[in-house]
Amino acid sequence: MSQKHANASCPMDQFLRIISGPWTTYILWRLSNEEKLRFGALKRLVPGISSRVLTERLRMLEDHGFVNREYVPTIPPQVSYSLSEQGREMRHVLNEMSRLSIKWGIASDCTPHQEITAE
Repeated sequence: MSQKHANASCPMDQFLRIISGPWTTYILWRLSNEEKLRFGALKRLVPGISSRVLTERLRMLEDHGFVNREYVPTIPPQVSYSLSEQGREMRHVLNEMSRLSIKWGIASDCTPHQEITAE
């Protein structure tokens, strides 16, 4: 069996491909601390990300069922994002990844993050 086919059969392969995209885990990590965030507030919490990239990442996460998007047709429109039930199931994984990155000294440029509690 070729390496390409072996990876395709791994249960985690598609999941890891989704969450390993640019900025994706950081967006999930930031959303995991809040009940709901408006687009501008989320953008401020993810320094360096462009509006275009944040929009692309949020749409992709919404398409995969990790993020909920709430649109209120006001002037200006209010758009808020939150983790879906499926997204909230990743809290333990996000906490563990954060813990390891701090332990291994990888997170030197990150803002300290309080562990997320399950609902």
